[in-house]
Amino acid sequence: MNPQEIEKKSFEIITEIMQKEYPDIKIPQEQQSIVKRVIHTTADFEYLHTLCFCNDAVKRGKQALKKGISIVTDTQMVKSGINKKAVECLGSEVYCFMSDEYVAEQSKKQNTTRAFASMDKAAQMQKELIFAIGNAPTALIRLHELIQQNKIIPPALIIAVPVGFVNVVQSKELILSLDVPCIVAKGRKGGSNVAAAICNALLYEIIPNVL
Repeated sequence: MNPQEIEKKSFEIITEIMQKEYPDIKIPQEQQSIVKRVIHTTADFEYLHTLCFCNDAVKRGKQALKKGISIVTDTQMVKSGINKKAVECLGSEVYCFMSDEYVAEQSKKQNTTRAFASMDKAAQMQKELIFAIGNAPTALIRLHELIQQNKIIPPALIIAVPVGFVNVVQSKELILSLDVPCIVAKGRKGGSNVAAAICNALLYEIIPNVL
């Protein structure tokens, strides 16, 4: 089997398991491709319960991508995992500022994480962005502060799926408290692979033949 056939079969199996083992969970049509791709990436059906979509997140996320709005991530792994061909087709870009000199300097100066400082770097771009955060809750905490203080243009979409134990649950709840489109993996689970999977699911909805 080639990779496309394997992926197709995987999604068929996921759909069958959802129908047989989770018949009471009704996922809205526009969310299904995202939920299934996250399960495909993680083999974890708990995301049926924990993925949360707010403020027309799917619709507005796809609208933003169609307009060529760029994506800011908190790890090189997320950046590497997002389909570059699809991003280029839409005239978008993917940024990760974790290795940026300004971010390193500000992080040291302010005694914060680089992920925290990287949100300040993103704010300096002075344009609408999509944020895909898969690792660092401190990025979400700073993003929440910047939005609350009107120091950043309101994001087109926030994908908030960091994984871990320290401030992870709390940082996701902060994003859910905002009046912005967001896709959040409630609880401790998530990761860079999940953030990339959500981005790709949105991209493939727009450009299905780019796989």
